[in-house]
Amino acid sequence: MYFCWTDAPDITMKRQVLLVFSAVALHLVLGQVSYSIPEEMSKGSLIGNIAQDLGLDIKRLNAGKARIHMGDNAEYIQLNKERGLLTIREKIDREALCAQTTPCALHLQIALENPIEIFSVTVEITDKNDNAPVFEKEERRFEISESAVVGSKFMLEKAIDPDIGLNGLQSYSLKPSDNFILKVHSQSDGGKRAEMILQKPLDREKEEFISLLLTAVDGGEPQRSGTMQIHITVLDANDNAPVFTQPIYKATVQENSVKGTLITKVSASDADKGSNGEVSYVIGNSVKSILEIFHINEDGELILNGPINYEKTKKYEIDVEAVDRGGLSDSCKVIIDVGDINDNCPIIKIISTSISIGENSKSNTVVAVMSVSDPDSEENGKVRCAINKNTPFTIMSTSSNLYSLVTDSELDRETASEYNITVTCSDEGLPSLSSSVTLTLQISDVNDNPPVFERSSYEAYIVENNTPGVSIFTVKARDADWNQNARVSYILEESSVNGVPVSSYVSVSADSGVIHAVRSFDYEQIKDFKFYIKAQDGGSPPLSSNVTVKILIQDQNDNPPQVLYPVQTGGSLVAEMVPRSADVGYLVTKVVAVDVDSGQNAWLSYKLQKATDRALFEVGLQNGEIRTIRQVTDKDAVKQRLTVIVEDNGQPSRSATVIVNVAVADSFPEVLSEFSEFPHDKEYNDNLTFYLVLALAVVSFLFITCLVVIISVKIYRWRQSRILYHSSLPVIPYYPPRYSDTLGTGTLPHVYNYEVCRTTDSRKSDIKVGRTGSQNMLIMDPSTTGTMQRIQSEKNILDEPDSPLEQKPPNNDWRFTQGQRPGPSGATGGPEVAMGTGPWPQPPTEAEQLQALMAAANEVSEATATLGPGTMGLSTRYSPQFTLQHVPDYRQNVYIPGSTATLTSNPQQQQATAQQATQQALPPPQASAQAEPPKAAQTPASKKKSTKKEKK
Repeated sequence: MYFCWTDAPDITMKRQVLLVFSAVALHLVLGQVSYSIPEEMSKGSLIGNIAQDLGLDIKRLNAGKARIHMGDNAEYIQLNKERGLLTIREKIDREALCAQTTPCALHLQIALENPIEIFSVTVEITDKNDNAPVFEKEERRFEISESAVVGSKFMLEKAIDPDIGLNGLQSYSLKPSDNFILKVHSQSDGGKRAEMILQKPLDREKEEFISLLLTAVDGGEPQRSGTMQIHITVLDANDNAPVFTQPIYKATVQENSVKGTLITKVSASDADKGSNGEVSYVIGNSVKSILEIFHINEDGELILNGPINYEKTKKYEIDVEAVDRGGLSDSCKVIIDVGDINDNCPIIKIISTSISIGENSKSNTVVAVMSVSDPDSEENGKVRCAINKNTPFTIMSTSSNLYSLVTDSELDRETASEYNITVTCSDEGLPSLSSSVTLTLQISDVNDNPPVFERSSYEAYIVENNTPGVSIFTVKARDADWNQNARVSYILEESSVNGVPVSSYVSVSADSGVIHAVRSFDYEQIKDFKFYIKAQDGGSPPLSSNVTVKILIQDQNDNPPQVLYPVQTGGSLVAEMVPRSADVGYLVTKVVAVDVDSGQNAWLSYKLQKATDRALFEVGLQNGEIRTIRQVTDKDAVKQRLTVIVEDNGQPSRSATVIVNVAVADSFPEVLSEFSEFPHDKEYNDNLTFYLVLALAVVSFLFITCLVVIISVKIYRWRQSRILYHSSLPVIPYYPPRYSDTLGTGTLPHVYNYEVCRTTDSRKSDIKVGRTGSQNMLIMDPSTTGTMQRIQSEKNILDEPDSPLEQKPPNNDWRFTQGQRPGPSGATGGPEVAMGTGPWPQPPTEAEQLQALMAAANEVSEATATLGPGTMGLSTRYSPQFTLQHVPDYRQNVYIPGSTATLTSNPQQQQATAQQATQQALPPPQASAQAEPPKAAQTPASKKKSTKKEKK
């Protein structure tokens, strides 16, 4: 505690500042500051620097939304938050504000928020001599008997000065003072009353009328005064004055007593007789409020004439005068104590309150501060406050009349988003009175709940061949939070399906959670896949949860059956041989087909669509086996042509057809004589001369091209050597590798693999030429009607990486033999070459390349002449010694259309292949990437006599 005296430049009197700080529980800081200012200060005058006196920063006043709470008092004082000053808002009249109450002070509170702080400020209003003493009446008349004895007393009217202290009434003076002197009496309430005392006998014969001037003077500066004219009429003798039985009377009356209540009775007697002995009573107080509340009758009974309130006035002092007919009088004092009753309810005033509070607020967080008062006294003024139950709040008293509403447990907006808190305050009177106030408190949301999906996982179905962008399924998540914290966004988690980002399969709408298909699905490529969707709210920081979604693709009948056997060839004629001695049920062959669809879409059925003789053969509906249904006779034609249709069970059904040629004969020559007369397909050209000329033209073109290229290279190298010869820079020769030509842009390939198949019928000869650096095979048939441009276009199609006709890369277990490795004439390298770590073989020269090209043309003509007669392109399986044991086991081998690979399930064959691969040397890195894959296993219908030569 400390005292500080300061002088304001615009205030002429000193000001006392009292600053008291006390720490109160619940982090509510209370401070008390007292100021003293004179009344009647002009508007805007400075009271004090409240920020400095309280030790507060100006920023704190603005951030805390500082405001003044003055209760029932008028708005006399205002707060300048920008400067932290208390100033006069309205001129203060102490007399109007406090009357005679001293000290006169204004009590106010300064409230701050965030955190809530309350500071009490007391502004004492000091009195100025701004009021002169005033008499209620301007004149007073007395009738005094001339027989009045010396020392007779005459009560004079009391002058009223609203000021207090030195500025109040100080003294009276009476002029002239020939017959009367003035005696002043001080009262317990600080007031003064005057009596006029006769000091010299009166003589009516000398002076019947006397005029006196009574002057009341205060002690202020400048001094002020008031006067009253006294007129005295001298009467004949009445020498006895009334006398009260006691000088002071005391009485008690309860507040709110009804009008007409008898308070007390005073009594005075006069020794005179007759009219001079008749006494009348009057109230000597000239205060208007007293005359309105009390009155006295002729019998001396003091009666209540108006309402009284303990909270306004607790005690009354009344001067009663007894006067006889002769003008003599006496006076006494009546002291009335007002008794309190419980007639006032507690008054609740909200000083500061919060509209909303976060659900993550800690316990004992202040929600509201209120002041509670009861004007009643003693037990009637004691107050207790409570709030409604089942709420996470409690109310606590922080000082004599201040209460704080605080939290006492955790808040959860999802359980209750709003509280209506009723504060009820009751006094301890009988009967008890109470009052209440209801506070509405909003619980603001905090992002404390993650989104929750309706299900732990989802499964959705979609039919293959769907339209991209179609809606598949909708996921839904809910967030128990509110507003932005409850706004859920859906995000597709990054993952991959078979090495492909899942975002290339599906997408999810961020707002609605609708899952869309990005591409058209193919059941044969992917049957199902999983991915994760994250639901994330809009809070800060955001919360999220994941869910697994599984998409199941349903099959459609979008693939026709594919016939694996018999293989349909365009140039060669394949026939199945049936002996004429075959019995009923003889197994001719078996049509093998597959359907890449699934379920009933892959159930295949076999039907005989057309046949040369329907009465001779039948096809198994489920297994595709072609059997005889009667005994073969000599009348049956040797050439039998069967058309078998393979259908699946889908809706709509898809089908494929295969033509099976059957030879009914007992000997192989008989079959040859009959099948040599088969008409050729329209697809092939019978004019062999055209193809020979075409082949010659192609070879000539290639030869001329090679010559031009070789000459160009020679000239280019000669010019380069000349440039380097004339240059002063050191020559570093560099020869670009020409061993491998992966893109097909070199001069000539270095290794040629070709296969020539010739028959006696030269029109059905085949030549197959393969080159390194490509896995594709070019097939040329003399009977074909295409041109070199058609062959070149097919080659380009096969070279496209996305072409469906492109062959798959060979298995890693396939290896080349030592003779198939690139090198000069199939030369065998040392151990380091076999292991793939030695030096590369020397590339062939242009002469060797040209020689290889010419040799390839000669081999074609030589192969034509060396084929024996009678073969006709038929496989040896059609010899008379052929039996059903030569039919391949289709459970062991699977032939994939369009591929040169043969997949086998024979463990011994796989083991033998693996052992052979380990013994063979690995090819060089570039050569291995361009190596030709091994030939597929030959089917019974495709076995031919072939001659393989390798040229380099």
